[in-house]
Amino acid sequence: MKFRKKSHKNESEVYTDSLNDILFILLMLFLIVSTVANPNIVKVANPKGSKNTKAKQDIVITIDKDQNYFLGQNKIPKESIDSVLSAEIRRFRRHPLDTPTVVINADTSAYYGDVYRIIRLATKDTARAVAMVSRVGGWRLDVGG
Repeated sequence: MKFRKKSHKNESEVYTDSLNDILFILLMLFLIVSTVANPNIVKVANPKGSKNTKAKQDIVITIDKDQNYFLGQNKIPKESIDSVLSAEIRRFRRHPLDTPTVVINADTSAYYGDVYRIIRLATKDTARAVAMVSRVGGWRLDVGG
């Protein structure tokens, strides 16, 4: 029995050593950028808290010191906050059992009647309301829905 060797003279090679290096560098870049990114663009001075808790941020409502409302980064007129918030909660409810979270990011000089108004609107639409504060420990006012 005689075995023949096959000749592989016309095969080409693809060198992937540099590709691995480039992918590793891109992975590190995206990890660093994702930890630095902050979804709260509107700057407000939050009250200080004592516990460290986190809530998922489906819908972020910001009230600045001039009593301006923001949904994410978009300014919302004070008169239409009810309908805009209800529509946003409905948009985030994918299933009947889903409970979206409304995070209220209010300045320390904002009227807290406005904060409670947002909490009432969110709980009326069966969403969960959370008031954000600065972290000296970071407490939150949590109202289930």
